[in-house]
Amino acid sequence: MNKDQVNGRAETAKGAVKEAAGKVVGNDRLTAEGRAEQAAGKVQSTAGDVKNKVGNAIKNAVDR
Repeated sequence: MNKDQVNGRAETAKGAVKEAAGKVVGNDRLTAEGRAEQAAGKVQSTAGDVKNKVGNAIKNAVDR
């Protein structure tokens, strides 16, 4: 796992907690912030996944 994958997954988890807290207390702003953080985390995590796959493909191509 690379830094983007780890940070993205952490951001997604943080957003999920924030969204749940917002729902519990009835705070629409907190719920929306949580959803936004989850989306940003998913984007960052996906970028990390792509970086990892590209790196592996390059490594495999060089090793041949």
